[in-house]
Amino acid sequence: MVALFGLLTIIILSITIVRIGALALELTGLSEEIASFQSQSAFSGVGFTTSESETIVTHPVRRRIIRVLILLGSAGFTSTVATFILTFVGQTGKDAFLRGIILVLGIVFIFIFSRSKIVWKALRKVITAALEKYTSLKVCDYQEVLGLKEGYSVSRVFVDHDSWMVGKSLEQLQLNQEGILVLSVHRIIDREDKFIGMPAKDTIIDVDDILYCYGRSDALRNLARRERGYRGDKEHETEIKKEQIIEEIQEEN
Repeated sequence: MVALFGLLTIIILSITIVRIGALALELTGLSEEIASFQSQSAFSGVGFTTSESETIVTHPVRRRIIRVLILLGSAGFTSTVATFILTFVGQTGKDAFLRGIILVLGIVFIFIFSRSKIVWKALRKVITAALEKYTSLKVCDYQEVLGLKEGYSVSRVFVDHDSWMVGKSLEQLQLNQEGILVLSVHRIIDREDKFIGMPAKDTIIDVDDILYCYGRSDALRNLARRERGYRGDKEHETEIKKEQIIEEIQEEN
């Protein structure tokens, strides 16, 4: 039984380590979804091959976090396998069956416990306080800063042939009047990716460009679907009026 409870303890520690790693990555500026995925990937050693991982391993602080997760994950996997084997080796059929049931029930309980929002909220506060006190990580809730929980988001907008934006400069588009800020433009020139950070107002938007924009989620969705022509121009005017109304309401509050 000692080995069985040891196995459950290792599982709990593994989940906790992944959560700590995810939160640590969040504090470096990653979104909650990306941070959770990359933390789990690094700890398990599976799936850490996405393009997002390139931006992580080039960041010194994130690289240290990932290195620790990979190290702990390797040790944890070995310990888990060894403890799992010890749990059932030398047991009679009846004892092995009983331990199997306890193991399954224990894992189910741990899963439900780990998915609890109340538990995670309390754990988040503890982990954040510890990271702020014992590490050099800059604790900043980027979701709160950017209002990502208040209807705002950072999104990629793909420019196709029929897009309303094709052939126009950012100054002509006047996206800022819709409450949309273009953070960067990614395009392919001579088969090479070109990154334009904080593009100037005279930057011309071309077919196959990828715009990284910040603004209201509904405005970004509308922009991504907007087609060239009279209808697209009217949608632009409608979004400007909508943004003006929102600004007036915010000023009153």
